[in-house]
Amino acid sequence: MFNNYSKKLTIIIPCYNEEKTIKIILEKIENLNNIKKQIIVVDDFSKDNSKKIIENFKFKSENKLIFHSQNKGKGSCIISSKPYITGDIVLIQDADLEYNPMNYYELLKPILSKETNVVYGSRVLGKKRYLKNSYSKKYLILANHFLTIFSNIINKQTLTDAHTCYKVINTDTFNRIILKEKGFAFCPEVTTKLSNLGEKIVEVPIDYNGRNYKEGKKIKLIDGIEAIVSILKYKYLT
Repeated sequence: MFNNYSKKLTIIIPCYNEEKTIKIILEKIENLNNIKKQIIVVDDFSKDNSKKIIENFKFKSENKLIFHSQNKGKGSCIISSKPYITGDIVLIQDADLEYNPMNYYELLKPILSKETNVVYGSRVLGKKRYLKNSYSKKYLILANHFLTIFSNIINKQTLTDAHTCYKVINTDTFNRIILKEKGFAFCPEVTTKLSNLGEKIVEVPIDYNGRNYKEGKKIKLIDGIEAIVSILKYKYLT
């Protein structure tokens, strides 16, 4: 399927204080074969050396670099990137190493085969559920499970991992979503607005190497509360 891959994939990478991983993730993406790529990196006013690393990276693919003058949030990074998208398909990629770009091939297949316009990479699908050793990872897994159930009930979906980073969307469909949320709540906003549009979401199993807070995890309890508010707001109030 990818030997004559004519469609272009736009990869949006929000980045905030990821000096240890941003170069590695960019290298992994650039090393993917048989995928025509546009890479959009949005540095969200990092306080470490992330900006310098991004500026000095030797891109091989079409690219656009955006540097926020203040920290605005992950959703704002996605919003900032939208005017510059040139690809046929959009994929959101975190700047850390939790998600593996080698999964792009499987993530793209349902869209390329015209089975769907939207694919989510599920950290749960095809795996036995288990709790990691550290308390913070147990907390994150349980919180994600609860939020997915809540999202499914409100949006009448059957997702296993509604809050995954890996959201892959046909660009025409993506452009129909007018994003408002500036922080992590953009994620449930997207899922709810896809439900409102009647779009089918196909899930594909992905690799996942989750971090805890000591390792740089940024999502907090308040983000879970804002996720619930976002789901309710975009389902019933807008």
